[in-house]
Amino acid sequence: MSEHCVIFCTCPDEDSGRRIAGALVAEKLAACANLIPGLTSIYEWKGKVETDPECLLVIKTAKDRREALIQRIPELHPYEVPEVIALPIEAGLNSYLDWLSAETRP
Repeated sequence: MSEHCVIFCTCPDEDSGRRIAGALVAEKLAACANLIPGLTSIYEWKGKVETDPECLLVIKTAKDRREALIQRIPELHPYEVPEVIALPIEAGLNSYLDWLSAETRP
């Protein structure tokens, strides 16, 4: 069973992405987050197909911090229903994974 995970979260712009990522790292819920600008999301919302520019946060955390992180994102996010998807990290450089674990200790 994986001890670490990656969480994806889309944001409407880089400013909100930076704010969310900064809070998650400062609160030790995430070791780090990458902000990837320039996405286009196409989705159905309230019966209408929408197309919007977005940024993607790729957030790395320890599995035991995952649920707290998932609960914190909606408190920080401007969307009514933000995308928050967690995937396990199956393998990685041990020294990086050790750092990830250390950085998410309260």
